[in-house]
This record gives sequence, structure tokens and C-alpha cells, in this order.
Amino acid sequence: MSHLTPDDLQALALSLKVALTATLFGLPLAVLVALAQARGRFAARVVLDALVTLPLVLPPVATGFFLLLLLGRRGVVGAWLEKIGIVFAFDWTGAALAAGVMAFPLMVRPIRQALEAVDREVDEVARTLGAGPVTRFFRVTLPLAAPGVAGGAILGFAKALGEFGATITFVAAIPGETLTMPSAIYGATQSPGDEPRALALCLVAAAVAILAVLASDAVGRWAARTAQGRA
Repeated sequence: MSHLTPDDLQALALSLKVALTATLFGLPLAVLVALAQARGRFAARVVLDALVTLPLVLPPVATGFFLLLLLGRRGVVGAWLEKIGIVFAFDWTGAALAAGVMAFPLMVRPIRQALEAVDREVDEVARTLGAGPVTRFFRVTLPLAAPGVAGGAILGFAKALGEFGATITFVAAIPGETLTMPSAIYGATQSPGDEPRALALCLVAAAVAILAVLASDAVGRWAARTAQGRA
């Protein structure tokens, strides 16, 4: 790892910060959207499904460009947000937003599957005992769907950690500001003679990814045991 520079270590720290922020802010919305997909009965459900899937089928660069048009300093919403002191473009918060958008479909999918697997009769029993919709969701449905929620969170974190196309388009790769690990790897591969540094960065990224997979497995097993205990 002697080939790593201080900027590379800073890029790793920023990537972890971006991925964690994207996951923490995206997970509650992912749960709500997954619930609407799994239990909702409304005409616009097909549109919602398409919007959720869109980041998966669009080129990441296109997603980043749309974010720039919408939330850039001269964007439709970004120009207004800048007046009240909220800036996303070319800032680490924009990197978190772009990573969160790209990770969102991968968070929603396992959560939706987990919610669909919850037996509706359990919810009906709780309803007959006088529990309201909010109480039933937080004390019955969500605990039973916990393995899917945990899996979605870790999967989203891993995707956010490795996001490149949308991030570099929306916030560029400014050292110390928006330079994430994937951007640092790309920069190293484009510099002649920097192959050892690129390899070191890839090994670090691989190690973090393996840790994320192991964490996903551990959290998923714990959540499954907890859900079984509540069932």
C-alpha cells in the first residue's frame, strides 16, 4: 500500500462518508417506496416501478447529467436551492446524492421482496387486536421484513461506494472535495506509470467490498433470527 498517496487515503475516507450518507438518507425512502410497491393499489404504480428502475437501465453518465440539469447551480431546482444556501453540484453532498440515486433501486428490490413475503394474515390478526396501521407496520411488518431491509441497506452501501459515472458527471473529481475512490482509480489508470498505484487502490476497494459482503451476511443472519423470534 506504499503506492497510495494522501489524496488516495482522503478519497477512501470520502467514499465511505458518501456511501454511508447515501444509505442513511436513502433507506427510509426505499422502505416507503417498497411498501407502496408491495402493498399499494393505485393507478400510478406502474409509473412508480418504472421510475425506481430507471437508474439501473440509464447510463450512469446520463443520470449524472440529468442531476446536473436539475440540481446544478444553474439548474431548474439548483439555482433556487443555492439562494437558500443548499448546493449539491461539485460538492461532496452532490456525490452522496448521485450515489444514493444509483443505489436506490438496489435498496428497494430486496426490501420489496421481503415485504411481499410477509404473511398478510399476521397483519390482519394485529388489526383485529386493535393495532393501527402505523403500529402494525413498525411492530409487525417491518421486523418480519428486517432481513430484506438489512440486505437492501448493505447492497445500497456497496453500490454507493463503487459509484463512478453519475458522480464524476455531477460533481467532477476535485481532490479533497469530490474525489472518491472510483474516481481515484480511474485517474490512476489514465496516468502512464501509475499502474502500481491503480492496483493498490483496486485492492483497497476489493477489501472494502469483501467486508461489505461479510457484513451483509452477518446482519442478514441476525435480522432473520430476530424476525423468527418475533414470528
